[in-house]
Amino acid sequence: MPSSSPAHHDLPTIAGIAAALGPAAARFDVDVLPECDSTNALLLARGEAGAPGGTTVVAHRQTAGRGRRGRQWHSAPGDGLTFSLLWRFPPACAMEGLSLAVGVAVAEALEDAGIGGLALKWPNDLLKDGGKLGGILVELVPNVRWATVIGIGLNRRLPDDMPDDVREQAAAMGPDPSADRLLGLALGRLLHAMERFARSGFPAFREEWLRRNAHAGAAVRVLSDFEPPLEGRFAGVDAGGALLLDCADGPRRVISGEVSLRTAGSGA
Repeated sequence: MPSSSPAHHDLPTIAGIAAALGPAAARFDVDVLPECDSTNALLLARGEAGAPGGTTVVAHRQTAGRGRRGRQWHSAPGDGLTFSLLWRFPPACAMEGLSLAVGVAVAEALEDAGIGGLALKWPNDLLKDGGKLGGILVELVPNVRWATVIGIGLNRRLPDDMPDDVREQAAAMGPDPSADRLLGLALGRLLHAMERFARSGFPAFREEWLRRNAHAGAAVRVLSDFEPPLEGRFAGVDAGGALLLDCADGPRRVISGEVSLRTAGSGA
């Protein structure tokens, strides 16, 4: 839907992203598309076909963007930033907790841009002042070991046609800074984070994640497609990125990627 918002006139460009990255631009092969179905789906296919690590697809608009558990990700030109990064890790790299490490890197990039009120919601959401600002979707490249596609969607403004129930729980960062600068900051932080993750795994990010934990010590309900809901107190995350839950019948460990998190006693 057309809008006079400045964000609609600020779409990412290859030249602008490269300028924002500076010397680090040499580590990326960026493709900016006016439209695609899903940047993750497109990059998974390219990764399986042999695309190098650092290949990045940015879309002005996604027609079939995906979030966790198959949810639709709303994306229109200027409303948000949607991009995916292909990364190849060294053999035998421990991949547990990767989505949480990515969350730390993206939060750092947004903080670099002067955006405040940020927190991380386990396992892969970014919050701003309690509302969902963005999400992360990490997928393994089919038939290729230690290769992943990291998909990131961030709201710059909330679309006019966003369903009311989604809008109530969403947040936006506004039109500033520019899309090119945001992408440059995000890719720069991701570059350093993935190199660090390859060396040290999630333990190198655990304390940074815990400092931004939106539900530290809170009573929560964990929902799963395969098990009854769990209720307890959020006791942090372990070295593998799993949620640690203090339940009435004792401590529980919940594996990343299989559940959603809801504040107990509410629909949040």
